[in-house]
Amino acid sequence: MKRFGLALTVAAGLLAAPLAASDLTGLTDDERAAFRNEVRAYLLENPEVLMEAIEVLERRNAAEQVANDGALVAHNAEELFNDGFSHVTGNPDGDITMVEFVDYRCGYCRKAFPELKELIKTDGNIRVIYKEFPILGEESTLTSRFAISAQLLAGQEAYGQIHDAMMVMRGNATPETLVTLAGSLGLDGAAILDGMSNPRVDEIIGQNHLLAQRMQISGTPTFVMEDQLLRGYVPLDGMQQIVAELRAAKDG
Repeated sequence: MKRFGLALTVAAGLLAAPLAASDLTGLTDDERAAFRNEVRAYLLENPEVLMEAIEVLERRNAAEQVANDGALVAHNAEELFNDGFSHVTGNPDGDITMVEFVDYRCGYCRKAFPELKELIKTDGNIRVIYKEFPILGEESTLTSRFAISAQLLAGQEAYGQIHDAMMVMRGNATPETLVTLAGSLGLDGAAILDGMSNPRVDEIIGQNHLLAQRMQISGTPTFVMEDQLLRGYVPLDGMQQIVAELRAAKDG
């Protein structure tokens, strides 16, 4: 369906371009219609021309998107990579930094979770930063606030434990289930639940949402890998390939 829309756009452009590119205002309506019919007939007889034009347009659009994303990352780099709060895991001195905008109730975030853990483990030189970005309803907000409260009360290690546990948690997230989950990790779940009312929790979530808005991020997971913005799930082999390309670019 996307390519069909592109085909219509390209075809319309091809039909209109010759008229726009030359001063043909002196043509009569009949002459203009005849000219367009000739262009249309040519495209029907040579559809490969249209497909070639679509491919060129797609490459151009992709290049423009990459350039735009790179500018967004550069403009927001300090908040992305050094906000002073967001949880950092992996190798804090790693040569590749990766940011994930995450929602605990997001199915693709959950799918990416074990693969990201595997990347951290097997590579050993990647710094990962989590940005709490609840966008999928009340349970998303509840779990995000619980994780942030855990960090405020008990530190980064507690956040890491809560984060990992909620990523694989089965069933609905409720205040009761989260308190029980925290208790199973040796944490004071009731205190964490009470800490969710801390205004700092609202501030952190609000800052992340504003950052996402500036970055034109509207879904999860979204990854920032150095200067690249990746919207959506990326499998392990894809992440490994991107890491290798980023390192090669640095070495080059």
